Amino acid sequence: MAHPTHADDFALSRVTSQAQKPWFGIAVQRFGQVSALSQFLLGATLGFSMTFGEAALALLFGSIILEILMCIVGIIGQKEGLNTALLARWTGFGDVGASLVGLAIGISLIGWFGIQSAISAQSLDVLMPNMLPMWVWSLLFGLAVTGIVAFGFSGMQRLANITVPLFLVLVGWSVISELRNHSLGELLTSPAPGPTMTVWQGTAVVAGGLIVGAIITADMTRFNRSKADVVKQTVLGVTLGEFVIGLAGVLLAHAAATGDIVAIVTSSIGFVGLLIVITGTLKINDWNLYSSSLGLINFVSTSFNKNLNRVTTTVVLGLVGSILAAAGILSRFTDFLIVLGVSFPPIAGIMVAEYYIVKRWRGELDATRLLGTLPKTAPRIVPATIIIWAVSSVAGYFVTWGIPSLISLFLSMALYVAAGKLGLVRGVGLSRTLQSEPANVSTAA
Repeated sequence: MAHPTHADDFALSRVTSQAQKPWFGIAVQRFGQVSALSQFLLGATLGFSMTFGEAALALLFGSIILEILMCIVGIIGQKEGLNTALLARWTGFGDVGASLVGLAIGISLIGWFGIQSAISAQSLDVLMPNMLPMWVWSLLFGLAVTGIVAFGFSGMQRLANITVPLFLVLVGWSVISELRNHSLGELLTSPAPGPTMTVWQGTAVVAGGLIVGAIITADMTRFNRSKADVVKQTVLGVTLGEFVIGLAGVLLAHAAATGDIVAIVTSSIGFVGLLIVITGTLKINDWNLYSSSLGLINFVSTSFNKNLNRVTTTVVLGLVGSILAAAGILSRFTDFLIVLGVSFPPIAGIMVAEYYIVKRWRGELDATRLLGTLPKTAPRIVPATIIIWAVSSVAGYFVTWGIPSLISLFLSMALYVAAGKLGLVRGVGLSRTLQSEPANVSTAA
């Protein structure tokens, strides 16, 4: 008889040693996470505002920040065998704080939903010019995805199996087709075709592009077999994804003299590329909406003890995301990434400071890890953590020197450690933990 936690991917328990996987397969998943349409758009955004060399530096520095964050947080996840939502309960956030993290992730995913819907709306407008206004296409595409998510995923996995490889073909085809008409040397040395951006601003944009993935990296690394495996899969998957897709976007932005991803694809491979963009976006967006709805349901359940209907929640959030697309969120893409780049690093900073330095709840994790169970209770809320998260995010946004992502990250760590030393890190109330079977129980029949 299979262990019951296999059915729900260990959602409420520690991953068993039998369920851990080889690092290379997880690296492929990490590469798939990075090598998406949004990364192509990010590369084009950098290329429009920076020289090739500056964009490469921004990708390098942003990747280093992301990989260090992913490795440190990921090693905690690997050691404990816990997903991010569970881990956050005992790494400074408590029950309500962990649900707020889920809500923040859900809000960011609705932002991504709007951005991806707007890209597809542009593609539909190119395919069928002057048929409908752009904002109508945005609403229609967003609502179509909402309907799919609300009423079932039939055929979506098969669609993903087709569209993900097609997207990689699209990138390669675009680069080859466009670069035939340009001197590579000129593209590597030409000035930015649009309004300029500094390397530090570019670094913040790169970090913001994958920062949510960095924060929830424990969801992936809990299946790794060792700390070394966490490092290997992170460095390989992120570096390849950032540079292969990101630099392709940079080159194409220089060649086409635009950061408009639809214009770039149209100029290089035409309508076939646009169809691939639409289908690829469809596959990405269903999961954006699905995960966002789950985050909101969890937040309301934990914070207000009220259970929302998943279908209703999905429809409401899908409508919100569609309206964002229609209202022009794509034009605020860089601002959106900068906000993500300063508001999410403090989550990792607090988790790392609690787990490795303050250790207010570390003993409970250590004691139950040996038994393969979870601590029987978690703090209901940790007020100091919420304040530190807010202060660090605001500071990262408004401080104008250095790298904003690092400012918010290190400030959150310093404030949390200081609060720990002063005895201010205390939980208010207790929540009982729903226990699954111990993770060290044999999975044999």
